Amino acid sequence: MLYTRLNQLPHARLGVVVAKRFAPRAVTRNTIKRVTRELFRTTGLPAIDCVVRLAKPVNSKDGPATTAKLKAALRVELTRLFAAQAKLALPSSPPPPPRSP
Repeated sequence: MLYTRLNQLPHARLGVVVAKRFAPRAVTRNTIKRVTRELFRTTGLPAIDCVVRLAKPVNSKDGPATTAKLKAALRVELTRLFAAQAKLALPSSPPPPPRSP
């Protein structure tokens, strides 16, 4: 799942939540975070805050920790989510500058 909100900064920000119950192995959780950060950097999103959260389990303790199939599926899904938000988050006019105290 991807949650977004416009921000007043000149760049996008990212938060990644990978629960232990959805990815029981630390290796898997770290791989998910690494791939997510890589795609976030290369996507070029507008000034939005993004939080990526797993919505369903990706593997179990008895299977391999990471596979090329898992990484490929993750890249496809994240690319789709980031591309959709890049289109939706573009405001019709630039956000107002922050107020100075």
